[in-house]
Amino acid sequence: MTADSAERAQQHYDPRDVQEKWLARWAELDLFRASDDPADARPRTYLLDMFPYPSGDLHMGHAEAYAIADTFARYWFLRGHNVLHPIGWDAFGLPAENAAIRNNSHPSDWTYANIETQAASFRRYAVSFDWSRRLQTCDPEYYRWNQWLFLRFYERGLAYRKDGYVNWCPVDQTVLANEQVIAGHCERCGSEVTRRMLTQWYFKITEYAERLLADMAPLEGHWPDRVLLMQRNWIGRSEGAEIQFAIEGRDEPVTVFTTRPDTLYGATFFVVAADSPLAEEICAPELRGQLATYLSQVRKLTDIERQSADREKTGVFLGRHAVNPVTGERMPVWAADYVLPDYGTGAIMAVPAHDQRDLDFARTYRLPVRVVVETGEPDPAATGIATAGDGTLVNSGPIDGLDKAAAITRITEILARQDQGRAAVSYRLRDWLVSRQRFWGTPIPIVYCEGCGEVPVPDDQLPVVLPDLRGQDLVPKGISPLAAAPDWVNTECPKCGGAARRDTDTMDTFVDSSWYFLRYCSPQYEHGPFDVEAVRRWCPVDLYVGGVEHAILHLLYARFFVKVLYDMGMVDFVEPFTRQLNQGHVINQGRAMSKSLGNGVDLGEQLAAHGVDAIRLTMIFASPPEDDIDWADMNPDAMVRFLGRAWRLAAEAGAAGTGTGTGDTELRKVTHRTIDEVTRLVESSRLNVAVARLMELASAARRAIDAGPGPGDPAVREAAETLAILLSIFAPYTAEECWSLLGHEPSVARAAWPSADPALLVQELVTCVVQVNGKVRDRLQVPPGISEDDLRELALAAPGVTRALAGAGVRAVIVRPPRLVNIVPA
Repeated sequence: MTADSAERAQQHYDPRDVQEKWLARWAELDLFRASDDPADARPRTYLLDMFPYPSGDLHMGHAEAYAIADTFARYWFLRGHNVLHPIGWDAFGLPAENAAIRNNSHPSDWTYANIETQAASFRRYAVSFDWSRRLQTCDPEYYRWNQWLFLRFYERGLAYRKDGYVNWCPVDQTVLANEQVIAGHCERCGSEVTRRMLTQWYFKITEYAERLLADMAPLEGHWPDRVLLMQRNWIGRSEGAEIQFAIEGRDEPVTVFTTRPDTLYGATFFVVAADSPLAEEICAPELRGQLATYLSQVRKLTDIERQSADREKTGVFLGRHAVNPVTGERMPVWAADYVLPDYGTGAIMAVPAHDQRDLDFARTYRLPVRVVVETGEPDPAATGIATAGDGTLVNSGPIDGLDKAAAITRITEILARQDQGRAAVSYRLRDWLVSRQRFWGTPIPIVYCEGCGEVPVPDDQLPVVLPDLRGQDLVPKGISPLAAAPDWVNTECPKCGGAARRDTDTMDTFVDSSWYFLRYCSPQYEHGPFDVEAVRRWCPVDLYVGGVEHAILHLLYARFFVKVLYDMGMVDFVEPFTRQLNQGHVINQGRAMSKSLGNGVDLGEQLAAHGVDAIRLTMIFASPPEDDIDWADMNPDAMVRFLGRAWRLAAEAGAAGTGTGTGDTELRKVTHRTIDEVTRLVESSRLNVAVARLMELASAARRAIDAGPGPGDPAVREAAETLAILLSIFAPYTAEECWSLLGHEPSVARAAWPSADPALLVQELVTCVVQVNGKVRDRLQVPPGISEDDLRELALAAPGVTRALAGAGVRAVIVRPPRLVNIVPA
């Protein structure tokens, strides 16, 4: 025992003092730098948090997410792995641009200031990052490779430009994805969204639709089920048939896709998306004025609103008829809002008896309804309820009497023989619109020359760097802010040397986050977006931690990028993230935190009041990682008290020194059972239960000090050291101080994860009496820690119970583990 440890044993636990002491010391030690040495024989583990957007300081949601991920990272460090746990910032985006307009500054001023604020907070929060790999996506050194990748996509035909209708925010003056439109309004500013025709850049993600689906099979059991379901639904694979319809006045037939070709005999009208080029093309000249008026109304609706089942269907007759290929009937052609221009060919065959949207439209415009699937339900024409289920085909000529599957096969064969259709697969997935009419993003590396057309910027001229626009230069004016910078826009054609203009859109910021995890493997690499060999050593990512709100677009785009890179020979895997964990949300008083609701909780204030370790432990102990946490129900002071108990154990054990022998056997059993259980609990992501086991170990050690062999017993020291190491993955400051109090040099992060002694895991058995109606019918030898469920199952299977019940049912089972079970027959 040293004089210093004895003196500290008389002091009290102060989380602030502990934080200040070790934060500075850890900065010197650089504990968590991953090794790129190919000779390093340690197993490699790549653990990644979804990188943050620098909109201000860290908030309560960050506190939960990064505490969870850091627990796993520290665990694998202690298990002897070479761990890559990097940090960076998703730094482009509209909030920085709006801040620059407000502050008459450059978006980078706000962005980099917030990055430094968050970086300091991350260090204070004791997250085990490898800071040498830090990156920001707004750095030209990063977005140069966005542009390089764009050009590789362009060369492969995966980046293309076309005209299309988009959601347009008139205030932010930019394109919005469907997910950014809420009830017809911009999610950012609340303004009413309109539809606008723009020439935009797209990535051809649809070319990878089938692979994106098929490659999810190995992710089963490793990704959350709901995420895989959301991805599958977004891709939306449908099997059916493509059917050709002749249109009066048009030389070429129009092809439609349907999942129910068996209902073709029930098609009574034909619908074209009002805003598709096909509608204007086939519209009778005398009705084009009506179509134009109607189209102006349709353009005010979002795709989500147009497809809403609750919204009244509207349309206009186009003065043309289509011909049903199997009946020869003439079907009126309508333009309507409930069909989207980018679904298939923008046209559908309408079968009102068996599709609710078609039926709603037919009833509004008094169009015929013909039942062709007999389901035993009332006539839809009378009830207004379409019968969309399976049944037997009727009124359908050669497929009468067949069930759905057989009828689909038969009608498809008939259409194929007539050269009027074929079996086909369609996807809900649409190509990725990557153009944005904003400044603070990656410039698109294309120039436009009158003589040469679209010309890619040569690789040796990358990056195309953003100009220095500030304040009012960034105010939306109906065009991209870059278009108002003539010195930047006007350039020389790389091909002919003549006058050319740069593309003035920037890339969707999802491009930045679709490959950043690869850049972390070699963030200073200058000869490509990443060092191919470094990526082969580290990737794919072993565990990806982040919010379920990114379950669709970000993850889908990252998966798409990796598949393209695989086809380019740059990576040797097809899925970026082997395992994924989605943390829940931190709410307050049953609702999401919001300034308008007045239920926000300031993370900085919580850290100042309780200390970092207590907040981290509160987040972990509150629930399983994937569940929401209601901060109103949390008690960080309880965690402060627990940490104080752990600190006092270390202080007293360190001050007492170590006696001879192995020490108290019962305490050693508790310690080694804790090691065994916490190891299994962490690896199964049951982190809250693991913390509970540490609390039990602390209580057992305290009993040994106060009412047992005392603090100098070797078993007490073993328990205190074990507690310090295991606690370090959850509460690193306190654990480090405990390690120091026990006489060890820093850092506890470099200690080895303890191994449980199998001999100390053997539990003595106790006798459990099993009664039926209060009479003893059997006795079982069970472990003292057996669960209620396990004991119930054993009791019901006991031979004496089986004989006593004699086939009778069971009304109730009263379980009092581990000593008693009473079974009440029915």
